[in-house]
Amino acid sequence: MRALFTTAPLAGHLLPLVPTAWALRAAGHDVLVTTRENFVPVALRSGLPSSSCGPAVDFTGTVADGPLAPSRDEAGQRGVLGGALARVARGSLAGVRRLADVWRPDLIVSERAEFAGPLVAAALGIPWVRYHWSVSCLEEYRRAAEEEFAPELTALGLDRFPDPARVLDPWPVSLRRPDAVAHDGIRHVPAHGDAPVPEWAFTRGRRPRICVTLGTMLPRYGAFGVRDFLAELVEETRGSDCELLIAVDDDIVARWPPLPAAVRHAGRLPLAEVLPACDVVVHHGGQGTSLTALAAGRPQVVMPRLDDQFDNAQALAAADAALLVPPSLATPAAVAAGCAELLENALYAKAAAGLAETMALLPSPSAAVGPLEHLGPAPGMLRSHANEDAV
Repeated sequence: MRALFTTAPLAGHLLPLVPTAWALRAAGHDVLVTTRENFVPVALRSGLPSSSCGPAVDFTGTVADGPLAPSRDEAGQRGVLGGALARVARGSLAGVRRLADVWRPDLIVSERAEFAGPLVAAALGIPWVRYHWSVSCLEEYRRAAEEEFAPELTALGLDRFPDPARVLDPWPVSLRRPDAVAHDGIRHVPAHGDAPVPEWAFTRGRRPRICVTLGTMLPRYGAFGVRDFLAELVEETRGSDCELLIAVDDDIVARWPPLPAAVRHAGRLPLAEVLPACDVVVHHGGQGTSLTALAAGRPQVVMPRLDDQFDNAQALAAADAALLVPPSLATPAAVAAGCAELLENALYAKAAAGLAETMALLPSPSAAVGPLEHLGPAPGMLRSHANEDAV
């Protein structure tokens, strides 16, 4: 079987796909990842064959003055982000179709914000699978894509995107929304690209260890004052005798002034290997960080800033695995106080550990191979592509 994986050019969208792609490849199937030209090197660092489906696009740059503006409300953020992602998919559509014509996939697997893959699958009459990151419904994304691709959908005789053959969902069922309860569970296996593992990551220090990360997008925008926020947070926690890890891209840290001794490390970190030896995780509510911290059984202080991060944070807080600090209250002092509460109250760590046990029971990516194989053609059979001229 040949499986084509499609993703927007963002690390948080690509990395959740990597374990499933590797599981298929380890089972002997052909796998290919496609994304925009400038993001292909990132995809290649996952060790998977990767190909460009369109010219370079600076997605984060195009939305920096829109949904990433702190003054924009949550609904406005999703609408603008959904439109931006739909336009990225528009620029990928011709490339995905050309690639499908020459590579002839039997199955397309797309992360939920990438819509060129599902449209090509519909045109070719092959099944597609959605990887459902986040607890959010994100209807704004779908509506924006259906508006962007209205002519193509009409040509296929459709008024909306067809439903996927399967939906892979890594969130514990207890944290999902009602419409997602029936999704196929898949265990969250973190992928970190080529981030090296420091030796000290496997041992606990004498002081409580707090890991602070704001993902791959937010630290690149001055509008959020990330550097000043982190500097003030260091000051707020200085007297608590804690050890801080600041997980942020190395090129960002290189532009910062020297950090005080309380900061054990600042730079890229493979969170799956680092978080088990931490006591608290401070983050923005992104999919990868939220689930990686949860899989490690670590309580969290979550300060969402945009889009689905709010829903993720609310789900974690409702399960007593996290404290939610809304943007209006997310001062360094408030975050430091939240860390102190998590360290003092064992309820949060107990709830996080319970959810970690639940996540560990979800089927591994290798267990998803069988159901995906059933979507492909029978052994020795070639799938015929239908509607070849529709898109």
